[in-house]
Amino acid sequence: MKSSDLRRKFIDYFTAPPRSHREVPSGSLVPPDDPTLLFTNAGMVQFKRVFQGLERRDYARAVTCQKCVRAGGKHNDLEQVGYTARHHTFFEMLCNFSFGDYFKKEAIAYAWEWVTGTDWLGLDPQRLFITVHHADDEARKLWRSVAGVPDDRIYGLGDKDNFWQMGDTGPCGPCSEILVDIRSTERGARSRELGLDEFVRLSEAGQLLEIWNLVFMQYDQRADGARSALPAPSVDTGAGLERIAAVMQTVASNYDTDLFQPLIEQAVSIVGRPYDRGPGGAPYRVLADHARAVAVLLADGVYPSNEGRGYVLRRILRRAVRYAWLLGRREPTLAPLTQAVNAVMGPVYPELPQKAAHIERVTRAEEERFLETIEGGLARLGQLANQSAISGEEAFQLYDTFGFPIDLTQMIAGERTQAVDVAGFEQALEKQRRRSRAARKAGMGDGGRGKRGVGEWVELKKKVRQQWIGYETTRAETEPIAFRQTGDQLELILEDNPFYAESGGQVSDTGVVKGDGWELTVEAVEKVDGKSAVVGTFGDPFEPTPALAQVNEARRRNIERNHTATHLVHAALRKILGTHVRQAGSVVAPDRLRFDFSHHGPITDEALAHIEEEVNEQIWANLPVATRDMAYKEAIAAGAMAFFTEKYGDRVRVVDVPGVSLELCGGTHVPTTGQIALFRFTHETGAAAGVRRIEALTGPAAYRHALDLQHRLAEAAGLLKTQPEHLARRIEAMLEENRKL
Repeated sequence: MKSSDLRRKFIDYFTAPPRSHREVPSGSLVPPDDPTLLFTNAGMVQFKRVFQGLERRDYARAVTCQKCVRAGGKHNDLEQVGYTARHHTFFEMLCNFSFGDYFKKEAIAYAWEWVTGTDWLGLDPQRLFITVHHADDEARKLWRSVAGVPDDRIYGLGDKDNFWQMGDTGPCGPCSEILVDIRSTERGARSRELGLDEFVRLSEAGQLLEIWNLVFMQYDQRADGARSALPAPSVDTGAGLERIAAVMQTVASNYDTDLFQPLIEQAVSIVGRPYDRGPGGAPYRVLADHARAVAVLLADGVYPSNEGRGYVLRRILRRAVRYAWLLGRREPTLAPLTQAVNAVMGPVYPELPQKAAHIERVTRAEEERFLETIEGGLARLGQLANQSAISGEEAFQLYDTFGFPIDLTQMIAGERTQAVDVAGFEQALEKQRRRSRAARKAGMGDGGRGKRGVGEWVELKKKVRQQWIGYETTRAETEPIAFRQTGDQLELILEDNPFYAESGGQVSDTGVVKGDGWELTVEAVEKVDGKSAVVGTFGDPFEPTPALAQVNEARRRNIERNHTATHLVHAALRKILGTHVRQAGSVVAPDRLRFDFSHHGPITDEALAHIEEEVNEQIWANLPVATRDMAYKEAIAAGAMAFFTEKYGDRVRVVDVPGVSLELCGGTHVPTTGQIALFRFTHETGAAAGVRRIEALTGPAAYRHALDLQHRLAEAAGLLKTQPEHLARRIEAMLEENRKL
């Protein structure tokens, strides 16, 4: 069974009546407004506030396929990747949730039906084992009465194995797992009864594989160690797609599934050496895993840096470069490999193809940068091979001079049973930070530039906050406050920034930034540590001066037409199809708009025409488009639409088309609907189960589309030697003539 079929079966099972869960897109890998987590490491992260009773949604059941990364913080699997069958930096979690609706009984029934039902996974119950928390007698009884699992296949384990929490704080509760015996994949193979000790031994050896974890969310873990009851008992299911794919495709390792094999095959093609499924194939497995992680992290706005999430991304990238180096590769490997990731995962996560060029460009720049120093770093490590341990100063030198993250040094040293003084490294690193802070203060006379390395961020104006002025203007006299130049790519952070960075479906602005003797054509705008950086090609060494920043205004105006039209079409869909319609994704570009929404089936031509007419009537009414800053609770109370795949702070921006639409939105819009001029649908199709997709044009693009259709109609009429208004009648006559012939 293909992994794409597994995803779809899972979603279809839980969305179908009577289970009737709402399909919710995956949340971002960067948890919004949650400082307790480095990355989204489980499916429930985007619903944390719902479990805690701090946020309400218009559904009490949800199903999703969630992107997860475990490469930093409490959950960190980085060092095991490539050497085990199951560890990954990035993985997908199939999840179903109950927010105070059903609890243990229904959750157990749903899990057992999907895992054993012939219409779903169809696994033999005689291959399955169950774990519960040792104090959860209720769950044990329900497995017996609801699923018919005999007591000798149910094992009570302690907090370490069967109590789950997302981090040091947050929602938590006892859990119950389903494990499958993978010692034999032969048809009809059965598993004998196991004692507790043997069960634990086989589980730890990976021969009994956990494929399902039911978390019964009952508590909220506080920072002081205390636990309080959640407002309502809830359910959080996590089922690893990679593991289930391995079971259903009867392969020994996740890396042998169709999720990884196309990536490994592409890596083999790039490197030119065969793949070994044994220990010798670890470098290829690392490359396949890390290419997935790098692509999805970059798509979700993480940028390589020396701190926080960006540092984890850089560690993953450089670990992959080192393994490609071991395979004899001396050129970027992950950059072309991200294209294969796009081919495998793009149909599920549209942000990957949308940002394919950005992903490839940033990955290539990072690889090229590390390839410049890796040979020297490996040579230096070779010189230290005879020492019993690598000192903190030596480890810091490897980091500072050759760009080796400390864990990469530890990994290479560990391969030859050599210790690393990590505490000494941290002390040396802190000394360097203090020196850097002092040097920046001393260097203010030369603009704060001082001596810099290629590819490093250069801070020009310390403690200056960037101001976003793009709502008010598309042109600004400003100054760069930081820049980074890597090869022929230049990134600038401007003090007064009129350029919009892609967010909420709206694409980034383009334009130009001109200074004294230099000019940068802005090709993209990226988020870097909470600021917007304009990016473009710049071949000469950059010397910053005050500059004029100019957004491509014609392009911005077309984007604004499409964004406001998106709000109008959302309102029209809800008015004509029903209030069940909810936005499920969008793309707002200069040449078109795309809008995904929840709906049970195709829209008739008649309904589509009615919706198009409704949108155009609101355009021709030339209604004002007002924006205002409001308290979140006040905005929701006023009826503003909030999309719960997004996260909002206490203050929000509300876009109001009076009497038509009221939505929370951070994008840019036309001042009046009349400036949209014209709205035309071009496509309507299905995007996923229960999700429809429409595409449309506005303004000049809609006008050109109408002219093109008129031209085609005239061309067809000319071929049939008639007038356009008589074309249908002429075709009918020809069809009748052909029928008679």
